[in-house]
Amino acid sequence: MIKITVLAIGKIKEPYINAAIDEYRKRLLPRARLEFIELPEEKTPDSPSESQRQAAVKEEGKRLLKRIPGGACTFLLDLHGKEISSEELAAKLAGLQTAGSSHFCFIIGGPFGVSDELRSVGDCLSFSRLTFTHQMIRLLLIEQLYRACKINRGEKYHW
Repeated sequence: MIKITVLAIGKIKEPYINAAIDEYRKRLLPRARLEFIELPEEKTPDSPSESQRQAAVKEEGKRLLKRIPGGACTFLLDLHGKEISSEELAAKLAGLQTAGSSHFCFIIGGPFGVSDELRSVGDCLSFSRLTFTHQMIRLLLIEQLYRACKINRGEKYHW
């Protein structure tokens, strides 16, 4: 069984997102152990300046870096990352497992993005050129991890 750690800034506030994540967590359970680590957003004024946003991103990045589990293969979800397909994600995870990796860490930044330091810690992936809330991307990530498990087991999921 693999272990998946999701490091994220902020809490999920919407009950419908939590319900959907819980459903995919149950579906993943036979294949993967899932851990969420939520770190608080940096406090900023209601209309932060660019320098205040960048300071928040830098501080959140420092805190995320400290929480990356040792030995985990790390992926950063970022608007500027490489777009890959579900099949490519499945193949990447399968290849890493074949090479002996069993712990994967996915990092999701806060509402202002991620620091340059975080972009250097692992594979930088993007789910789309579209912008999603940092809460919604957690649901999309868990669904894609479930899909990757199904693909790697040769099971039908959705074509």
